[in-house]
Amino acid sequence: MRDLLSLFALFFKIGLFTFGGGYAMLPLLKDEVVNKRRFVSDEELLDLYSIGQCTPGIISINVATFIGYQQKGIGGAVVATSGIVLPSLIIITLVASILQQFMDNRYVAYAFAGIRICVAALIADVIYDLAKKNIKNYMAGIIFIGALVLSVWGNLSAVWIVLIAGGCALAIGEVSRKVKKR
Repeated sequence: MRDLLSLFALFFKIGLFTFGGGYAMLPLLKDEVVNKRRFVSDEELLDLYSIGQCTPGIISINVATFIGYQQKGIGGAVVATSGIVLPSLIIITLVASILQQFMDNRYVAYAFAGIRICVAALIADVIYDLAKKNIKNYMAGIIFIGALVLSVWGNLSAVWIVLIAGGCALAIGEVSRKVKKR
């Protein structure tokens, strides 16, 4: 029971201190579940993000559910998911009740503009860190650049981009395996 409460508290904290959606949670998730608690490695977190992107629902909730399940089975999945959702539910309920009063306040607008910029910088930092650790050869770099181009300029769903990148990696791996056999 103590482990489940600890898991709930961890994901409640992540949900409470993250602004900007699932991608904005990546730096805090990485710090908490990779660096501090060592629940998963950098590569496993990236895999969970890829799977979470391809499955229905909000990516951060999917990742929390996967990690909770990995740590404590069904109970862990339920408490991790509840923990990451509850802060948003509470905050949205409170904000919605008072937001109309502050919508035209320029200081509130400035604060949200600063928060959005900060979130973009945090996401860019994590992307750089993950790319640096996972792009180990020129073919991985080409797949990364292709996925980046498709996500920025293509009109494709993230699911298709992940599937295309995975297919390219499989094809490249198979070709290089055949070349090595010769």
